[in-house]
Amino acid sequence: MRHYGNAKLGLAQQWMRLRAANLEGGTGYVRRSELAWDCFVRPSPLGRNYHVRLRYKLGNPPRVTVISPNLTSLAPDRRLPHVYYATTPLSLCLYLPGSGEWDPSKSLAETIVPWIAVWLFYFEDWLLTDDWKGGGKHPGDL
Repeated sequence: MRHYGNAKLGLAQQWMRLRAANLEGGTGYVRRSELAWDCFVRPSPLGRNYHVRLRYKLGNPPRVTVISPNLTSLAPDRRLPHVYYATTPLSLCLYLPGSGEWDPSKSLAETIVPWIAVWLFYFEDWLLTDDWKGGGKHPGDL
């Protein structure tokens, strides 16, 4: 999909694009200045099915949390990689803020949602290998 200039997408436009993406279990709302979207993401045919929640407020970066299964329960006694621990519940680190990878002119359905699947794919690999192969900078390393 083309983006002309840096025209910011409104919350209703983002919601319509998420709805049009026909994501499994996709449901959400726009209220006041916030968009909330829940859906299920399976990172691979053999992977778990994750219930994820995306929240986006104008002027803030999108925030993604995994509702179930509980990620910390899947990795007892290990510190999860590539998450923001300062948020409750913890949220996924999907891109480097300020890098231009994501901005309000970009569709959540075409960027953030696929990045969730990629993150979960590398998370499942990390559970088995204890080695994060997803690249990027970890929030605590900046």
